[in-house]
Amino acid sequence: MAEDVKDNADYTKALAITAFLLAYPDEAWWQDFPEWRKAVQEVRMPQARELLGEFCDYVADLGREEYEAAYVRDFDFSQNTNLYLTNHDRTDFGKQSEEMQRYKVLFLQNGFDVDKELPDYLPALLELAAAIPAGKAREVLATAKPKMELLRSRLVEAKMAQTFLVDVALMEAAGLEAATA
Repeated sequence: MAEDVKDNADYTKALAITAFLLAYPDEAWWQDFPEWRKAVQEVRMPQARELLGEFCDYVADLGREEYEAAYVRDFDFSQNTNLYLTNHDRTDFGKQSEEMQRYKVLFLQNGFDVDKELPDYLPALLELAAAIPAGKAREVLATAKPKMELLRSRLVEAKMAQTFLVDVALMEAAGLEAATA
């Protein structure tokens, strides 16, 4: 069954697009945005395709300046809604360090290393899951799932459009869990 998931590889496309859309919107991001936006139409899961498409429309409607300002405000200047998953429980630094190490090991076990970001950066974890076989992707997403759910609840509370991107990641995690069980 896991090979069927890998053959269709839809999870890889949805997760790669989600990782891209959650990443910092620098110059290269804006140059690549039209291509990724077009790739959304290739996502087979209708609900994921719809959420990704609506998010792309939201970004396009806001425009570059407004979207970048909102991104920086909502992610870079907020401890509550940032994309570093171990930052959401800052009361126990020992536990935070252990979690960071666990994420680092996920990259190394799958033949990757993170040199530009910390290993708990959600877009990097989603890129990793998109690049590996279904069973291993399920493990990566299962490790991150509790923190993604916490982030999602905070994004909902803050009324942020990126909630839909985390929804896509959680849907793909659930699909991989069911398909590789």
